[in-house]
Amino acid sequence: MIVRFERVDAAAEWRDARREAGDTVALVPTMGALHEGHLSLVDTARLSADRVVVSLFVNPAQFGPSEDFDSYPRDPDRDGALAEARGADALFAPTAADMYPEEQTIWVEPGPLGDRLCGRSRPGHFRGVLTVVAKLFAILRPEVAVFGRKDFQQSVLIRRMTAQLGFGVRISTAPTVREPDGLALSSRNSYLSAGGRDTARSLSGALREARAAFAAGERRQDALEAVARRHMERAGADVEYVEVVEPEGLTRPSRAEDRHVMALAARVGTTRLIDNETLGRPSPLDEIRPGPPGSP
Repeated sequence: MIVRFERVDAAAEWRDARREAGDTVALVPTMGALHEGHLSLVDTARLSADRVVVSLFVNPAQFGPSEDFDSYPRDPDRDGALAEARGADALFAPTAADMYPEEQTIWVEPGPLGDRLCGRSRPGHFRGVLTVVAKLFAILRPEVAVFGRKDFQQSVLIRRMTAQLGFGVRISTAPTVREPDGLALSSRNSYLSAGGRDTARSLSGALREARAAFAAGERRQDALEAVARRHMERAGADVEYVEVVEPEGLTRPSRAEDRHVMALAARVGTTRLIDNETLGRPSPLDEIRPGPPGSP
């Protein structure tokens, strides 16, 4: 039976009890509206620690004033049942008042990496992400935290924050889970109409075309980006960015190489979607596999 709690003090008490029992804990942070992508993170977490806690929190600090905070899908009862069926031990579903009991005046700033890619169109987004993840780490004190590769820039920033602030949490990044048609799973896919879903498939199609061009010998990053952009635009997507970047510092290389990542974002109607793939051989994020909590 999964244990559910909303209050921060109840979550901390659960963690204290797990520590006294000698259990290691893996955290899967989510905003709820769970799908198979989230549940695959629970699978990874179960291989990484004795106990798994899933957090459900639609974090207001990472939404801009014109974004979809109010309409973001919420169904905590369904989420709890799905997490329990997948083997999670605990569900932490705090309210905004629990997580932000007073005006937040101290933030975790992402630095220049937070101004690139998604950060250019979502100012303040990664500050909100890093701050809430830091709060979750402080409350639940996990040995391991599992994130999805689809949110590539987020994973890079969380990994850097964890190392630089000395949280002592091992970050595991699980592969993107896709629909049979290639569309990366996202809670925001529920916003798409049938026609919009056809257009949304162009994101993964653009990545496939770019990878094929890379495999055929193309190394000019602007040419690879143009291949992907044309594919999405032909399908009717409103392209926000397409960039080839190196996977640690998110800088644009002078020449595309193995392990470099193509990241892209586009709007389909009013729905903003993101995706990414490594162009050649795996990047460091691809190479992460579940292991004992003390492993590097």
